[in-house]
Amino acid sequence: MKSIFKISFILGILLCFASCKRSNKPNYQYMPNMYESVAYETYSESNAFNSPYGLKGKEGQLPPSHTIKRGFVPYEYANTTEGYNLAKLNSKSPLDSTSVDMVKGQELFEIYCAICHGNAGNGKGKLVTQGKYLGVPSYADREITTGSVNHVITFGLNSMGPYSNQLNQTERWNVAAYVMKLKSEL
Repeated sequence: MKSIFKISFILGILLCFASCKRSNKPNYQYMPNMYESVAYETYSESNAFNSPYGLKGKEGQLPPSHTIKRGFVPYEYANTTEGYNLAKLNSKSPLDSTSVDMVKGQELFEIYCAICHGNAGNGKGKLVTQGKYLGVPSYADREITTGSVNHVITFGLNSMGPYSNQLNQTERWNVAAYVMKLKSEL
């Protein structure tokens, strides 16, 4: 009985080696496209598409026309001196006095603004006292309104960069209200 098992075991191994390797016929691949796919360069350069945004050949990265990002609220003033002056005169906060969150405005001011402008808004932040930046104004020296502060937070001014990517519209208006509170205390 043991010899029958030994013979069948050896015969099985020999059949396995003989059936696995066939030089005249290759093995069958199940779904060969999964193993040998055609390489596509999705965003390769092409002369067929010329983008108005300068992204030549990057059509898949462009947003569809006449669309805006979810949650984005368009800002009606341009990033120019005239836009700043118009925002200073005409732009009013859409938040009423009950929905302005001064605590949130203070937190955001201390995160993004106080490093240069100082916690009191006097232009004596940590980077200014260390000599990294010079000429950061005190809010007491400036004729500012809530609209002009929001415009500067949105687009930046001079050495200050924009914060529209870090702060949404409600947060920018809260910070602007807090800046006006600091100006009144100076």
